[in-house]
Amino acid sequence: MARVFKNAGAVYALKVHLAWCPKYRRPVLVGSVEKRLRQLLQETAVEHEWEIEALEIMPDHVHLFLAFDPRYALAEIVNRLKGVTSRVLRSQFREIRSRIPTLWSRSYYAGTAGRVSEATVRRYIESQKGR
Repeated sequence: MARVFKNAGAVYALKVHLAWCPKYRRPVLVGSVEKRLRQLLQETAVEHEWEIEALEIMPDHVHLFLAFDPRYALAEIVNRLKGVTSRVLRSQFREIRSRIPTLWSRSYYAGTAGRVSEATVRRYIESQKGR
């Protein structure tokens, strides 16, 4: 059974797979940069009460599976994660500043995940009329 969360106005189980890469897909996410990026993502998730379900950092991209509260729009989550990490990593690692003009590309991938298929949800909603 999927873990369900609650806040003052909702019961939810929202999870998303996010992926993004450095500008020009440069392989800069290695060594101490990778370690610091992992730490920053964990700290940001804790600060906003998001739960990191899985995280993989490759030299040229990041995969993150995140459970989050519906108070946050998905674009806001991505902007916070990319904004904080870019600002801190560029200030702490001179080699990033010298290789690329900005740390992250403007784009990202977001895919929702759940235990129920789209077809099951459609059937459930359509069956409500007859009740």
